[in-house]
Amino acid sequence: MHINEVRARAKALGLKGVGKMRRADIILQIQRAENHTACFGSGQRKSCPYEDCCWREDCLKI
Repeated sequence: MHINEVRARAKALGLKGVGKMRRADIILQIQRAENHTACFGSGQRKSCPYEDCCWREDCLKI
């Protein structure tokens, strides 16, 4: 997902201050706001159980 799409999603959730944040940090904030495990880019990605996560493809690329 492109950074502008990530920022738009954060804005739709009412998250503030994401304009100057790194993409990965915004995604973590989105995960928290959506009551998901905030695990994007973490060590868990090698054995990620969340097959339906919309961030999975990007996370595995890191």
